[in-house]
Amino acid sequence: MMKTLSTISSFAVVLLYEIMKIGNSTSDFILLGLFNYTEAHLFLFVMVLTIAFSSLVGNALMILLIHQDVRLHTPMYFLLSQLSLMDMMLISTIVPKMAADYLSGKKSISPAGCGLQIFFFLTLAGGECFLLAAMSYDRYVAVCHPLRYPILMSWQLCLRMTVGSWCLGAADGLMQAAATLSFPFCDAHEINHFFCEAPTLVRLACADTFVFEYVMYICCVLMLLVPFSLILISYSLILAVVLQMRSREARKKAFSTCSSHLTVVGLFYGAAIFIYMRPKSYRSANHDKVVSAFYTIFTPVLNPIIYSLRNSEVKGALRKCMGQCATINHE
Repeated sequence: MMKTLSTISSFAVVLLYEIMKIGNSTSDFILLGLFNYTEAHLFLFVMVLTIAFSSLVGNALMILLIHQDVRLHTPMYFLLSQLSLMDMMLISTIVPKMAADYLSGKKSISPAGCGLQIFFFLTLAGGECFLLAAMSYDRYVAVCHPLRYPILMSWQLCLRMTVGSWCLGAADGLMQAAATLSFPFCDAHEINHFFCEAPTLVRLACADTFVFEYVMYICCVLMLLVPFSLILISYSLILAVVLQMRSREARKKAFSTCSSHLTVVGLFYGAAIFIYMRPKSYRSANHDKVVSAFYTIFTPVLNPIIYSLRNSEVKGALRKCMGQCATINHE
């Protein structure tokens, strides 16, 4: 574990060094943002802030419930707590800067800030890709091999998959942030987006980006399609087992647990594949901004709702927590 944390620290040091070198020779970028200053867009801006705040509260509550309730101290809920942590950090990476730019009217971002935003965004988004695959394996073992669950899904394996998800996401973020900012950029430093995203920033480069875009496409295949394929295989095997269950109650419980996970997977992977794997000729800045807002702002708020409303154990932990709070207030 300590060796892995040391590796992550080394990644961060290298990234900061690369970004600082680039920051000395590149002027600031301008983020055009998601909204203008009409009444309709002001309403949308307030709605986005409300959703982002709800996401932070919901995911923080999910982490608190999992930490406080002993019944939720299982690999499944530990992975879910990591998903909530990643969603909270993703919101914190994007929304505060977007809100500050809109309210102040100052939309500039330094190359260093842009590079860090790319790094953290890809670390968290990439980490989620692998974490969702780990969660699908957990469900496969729980449904298909329940008696062997403590062996096939041990705490040691759970921790390794979690750390591996963070490290693979960090490696992708490091590579893409450093490579994207290494290009010379044209005089127009306006980014038609509300945060620094590698595909959008590459469009401003005044150099041949074919090799980089090809490598980025390969990374997307590895980061998106490979985990997504593993998830589909896991749930195909789960479905085959569930359909053979004689107990109606067991089938209902298995479908409830797995359908919530599949909903999260569909929302997250669908949006990410749309952004990163579309042919260049089909890309539109406005479409990219809307879809990016969906999976960076709206999807994180859906995760705690989906998992809490469709999960009796989480609802039980929430009722227990509310009961304890009510008892404290009465005292």
